[in-house]
Amino acid sequence: MNDRKNTENHSNRRQFMSASTAVAAGALLTQADTGHAADINRNRKNPICVFTKPFNSLSFDELADRVAELGFDGIEAPVRKGGHVEPEQVEQQLPALVEALKKRDLEITIMTSDVNDPDDPATERVLRTAATLGIKRYRMKYYKYNLKQSVLSQIDQWRPKLKQLAAMNHDFGLTGVYQNHAGTNYLGAPLWDLRIALQGIAPSDIGVAYDIRHATAEGGMSWPVTFNMIRPFIDTVYVKDFVWKEGKKPTNVPLGNGRIDPIFFKTLTDTGFNGPISLHEEYLDHRNPDLVPQHLAAIKADLATLRTMLALD
Repeated sequence: MNDRKNTENHSNRRQFMSASTAVAAGALLTQADTGHAADINRNRKNPICVFTKPFNSLSFDELADRVAELGFDGIEAPVRKGGHVEPEQVEQQLPALVEALKKRDLEITIMTSDVNDPDDPATERVLRTAATLGIKRYRMKYYKYNLKQSVLSQIDQWRPKLKQLAAMNHDFGLTGVYQNHAGTNYLGAPLWDLRIALQGIAPSDIGVAYDIRHATAEGGMSWPVTFNMIRPFIDTVYVKDFVWKEGKKPTNVPLGNGRIDPIFFKTLTDTGFNGPISLHEEYLDHRNPDLVPQHLAAIKADLATLRTMLALD
């Protein structure tokens, strides 16, 4: 019965994608008329976006204005509980955010989500809405280990969910990305486990959002080894920096002021990576709306540093 239900859902999603082809084509034609700035963005090797978690207090139009002024190609938009768009209101609010960005020649490059369970009723609704709007990738919610149980057995338990979610992504024309996040119980923190979990899944269906800050915090000097191992799965790169506080606590700092090895950016370029790069500024309190001006100034400075590291300036 479950197999028949999954087959029916798969067929329904295929029908949805066929029916939405005209909508997507119309969106592309609209984008083609947005002018010279959009042409520059399309021709750039790596689209650069910014994680807009600090700007929940701004309206969609204000958010779009500020990001355009900073010079990004798009945003990484929190479409999750407590984000710019609540999952329960995705059909109503996400189109408004996309439209506000489009007026400034911007896009949602990555949609940060609460999605990691293909059987959650909200999953298909969120992904369907994103696909209809032309969004191409979303960041998944994390899986976390119970360290009283076998790590390998838990990976085995998650793999069917990942494969089912990959099939949904394929039907919708989406790529899910899973971020390696430092910590004691995150799937993906050491990266080798994420390599096992994604074995047999096309990176275009579920890839890796490779976070050099977290890879360095977990791997220290060996980050080139794990980067080499996970490189075929990398779809997106996350950039931020940190220092060790009191010798053991990682504390986020402005880009270029911490432990991130600038060699990473040459290594990345040498691989021919042409996916999006998302800048994360997480060293100021994102919960305080009074700090919005400081966040904007910090992000502007970090973007200048990033462009220098990428040899774009």
